[in-house]
Amino acid sequence: MYAQQSRHCTDSAIGTYAAAVPTFVNAYLDQLQNNANDSHVDFTYPEMAAYLDCTYRQVNGKDYYLQVGCADDGSQALAVNIYEDGQCTKASTWNGYDDANVPVDLSIEFRKCTPCVIWTDKNDDEIDDGYYDYKMTNAPLCRTSWEYRQSCDAKCQMLAREVKARDGWNQADQILLSILTLFGCGMLLAILKKRQKMSNKDALLEQAAITAAGLQPTHILGVFFLLILVIVVFALLNLKKITWALLLLVNILLFAYLMKLTVDGSVKETIVGPDGKIVEKEESDDDEEEEDGPVGPTSTPAGNYENPNLPPIS
Repeated sequence: MYAQQSRHCTDSAIGTYAAAVPTFVNAYLDQLQNNANDSHVDFTYPEMAAYLDCTYRQVNGKDYYLQVGCADDGSQALAVNIYEDGQCTKASTWNGYDDANVPVDLSIEFRKCTPCVIWTDKNDDEIDDGYYDYKMTNAPLCRTSWEYRQSCDAKCQMLAREVKARDGWNQADQILLSILTLFGCGMLLAILKKRQKMSNKDALLEQAAITAAGLQPTHILGVFFLLILVIVVFALLNLKKITWALLLLVNILLFAYLMKLTVDGSVKETIVGPDGKIVEKEESDDDEEEEDGPVGPTSTPAGNYENPNLPPIS
């Protein structure tokens, strides 16, 4: 409930309360009747109004009691419930249903700001001096709701929330999901291929960095496959937002690691000779075969540095 009508339920609420369904519906109908009288229009009570009180009915020789309550398919829809006692406290069934076959001809707009006082233009001859004060303090909806209010804690508010079925993956989602999955698989294959060509030096440096962080390669693989499993589970549960977030995270990490391997593989080893000149030598595996056959005694292997002939010192 809110105090300021002009703010349309945007100010701080006085509190969150609950009321029995028949009590609230009765106050709601009385408010509609009051508004119709002020507007000089006719108002007809719905058929469900006959069951605001616990009403006795006999069906096929068996006693039942009916009263307005919540429908089976949600907490924000009305129905006429079936009971077995005169106080309508013990639920009963009729042909397997606990809602009576009574037309639901009343619709209440839930989760919408509903003012208690509806002002209409009045001539001074129609009203007395106390009309406005009485209307502000005796509006049926808010007066009854406040009088019969019950505190509604966090558990109560949780039960009142409308449960909506999660939307499944539509065609556009499936296409984008397939693209991201194929992109990630492609990067994973490229990473495995580059790691096979990784030099021993780079492999040792990477192993040292992982060990310095207190991890082992098996830990990283375990976390990776666990993350993939979590993504699959969230996707099956139609949790779209967290599935997109985790899938994008995995793709970003794979792309970053692939770029690291690509940059490291393109760096050449630089050697500085005694004369200060830079001699570049491409890295190669230790077990790579020598090219151009055996090296002769007079031949100079490619990439080796020869000492220059210096003039004798006199």
